[in-house]
Amino acid sequence: MKKVFVSGDFNILHPGHLRLLKFAKESGDYLIVGVNNDKLSHNKGMPQEVRLESIKATSYVDESFILGELPSEYIKKNKPDIVVKGKEHEKLVNEELEVINSYGGKLLFSSGEIGFSSLNLLREDFLTSSQTLKHSSSYQKRHKFNLSDLKDTVEKFSQLSVLVIGDTIVDEYITCEPLGMSQEDPTIVVSPLFSDTFIGGSAIVASHAKTLGADVEFISICGEDESAKYVEDGLNKLDIKTCIFTDATRPTTLKQRFRANTKTLLRVNHLKQHAISKDIQEMILSKITQSIKNLDLIIFSDFSYGILTDDLIEKITKLASSYDVKMVADSQSSSQVGDISKFKGMTLVTPTEREIRLSLGDFESGLVVLSEKLSQKSDAKYVFTTLGAEGVMIYNTNKDELLTDNIKALSSNVKDVSGAGDSLLTCSSMALCVGADIWQSAYLGSMVAGIQVSRIGNIPITKDEILKELHI
Repeated sequence: MKKVFVSGDFNILHPGHLRLLKFAKESGDYLIVGVNNDKLSHNKGMPQEVRLESIKATSYVDESFILGELPSEYIKKNKPDIVVKGKEHEKLVNEELEVINSYGGKLLFSSGEIGFSSLNLLREDFLTSSQTLKHSSSYQKRHKFNLSDLKDTVEKFSQLSVLVIGDTIVDEYITCEPLGMSQEDPTIVVSPLFSDTFIGGSAIVASHAKTLGADVEFISICGEDESAKYVEDGLNKLDIKTCIFTDATRPTTLKQRFRANTKTLLRVNHLKQHAISKDIQEMILSKITQSIKNLDLIIFSDFSYGILTDDLIEKITKLASSYDVKMVADSQSSSQVGDISKFKGMTLVTPTEREIRLSLGDFESGLVVLSEKLSQKSDAKYVFTTLGAEGVMIYNTNKDELLTDNIKALSSNVKDVSGAGDSLLTCSSMALCVGADIWQSAYLGSMVAGIQVSRIGNIPITKDEILKELHI
């Protein structure tokens, strides 16, 4: 039987740890995990008994214990066939290596696989029709709050003045009847039944902020078309102070999703991605300069379709900093390629794992290392890495507090994942802005993301919906 050994603090068991343990288990037959005792632990956080309990609950682990000596000493005595460490250790001096080589063992490095299947989450979707969120009592207990404590934060949203700037998108969902496979070639054939249209992109971020209670200004770019009128009418109905500049060189970005039997079969994007002109950039900066004294928060909602140029970001950031206005950002990389690190000095950034790896050019490091690198590169205070069905990993730069934690996806009824990140960014940043700590802000953001994915299309989330989920 080939034995594999892994050791570490395992302060909070986040998806990066699970990937490492999965890799280690698949490298041998029997996985042994040593949890550093409180004296050996490098990070402030959970007591050793709590950390061990989390490891014991992990299906990959066959045996676990409190490690009261250096890993190299344990390895020398027990001679495991394989020792696994995180990828970040590969280029460092590993004192275990000499011992491992002495008896013919192997030292492997891995952060695990990047891709993850959402099969379990989808299976749950088939088994339940409930839209109630699955709250994490363990997370609340770790951070010493309960759901009723979040009410005051939500009520304070009405005190905020928020500016949202970014790329506007119109989302069209075309529901189709599946007819089968073409006999001439292997093509799926569908017949469209009806379509629904929603405001998306940065416009839905502004909508979320408004329906959550804030006073909202919105700045964006649209083309000369019906989609632009649709967006403006929708935002005006919400009483959002809208400033949409017309750019005749591009259409309003339209994304069509063809769906059948709750599945998206094809997405067609109608857009252009070139940068806006210098003239429009100057008009945008002038507009923000007029409003800056009254703002509490600026949300950059970047889809890399041309409005948020590097020069414009730099000027807005400098202006906001001079007035002590908080800033948060999201830069999406789906069919396009964005760069979240171009936003400097943000209170919060919310990249996906792919977005953070693209930004850093790092496809090997684990999630915590990636967050630390991004924080150092962009001077971001908090990094929430969104992980789809795995939830969100929270990175905190305050070294006197817990460094990382993870909130599993709270929704039990996933219908459409589009827009989950936008809702999380909006709610979490507003919570931070009214004085909530990072842990409560992340939880509120996870709640609204859970509400968002329980329905098709981008529909603004209201304060009453959150209070209902808080059982208040």
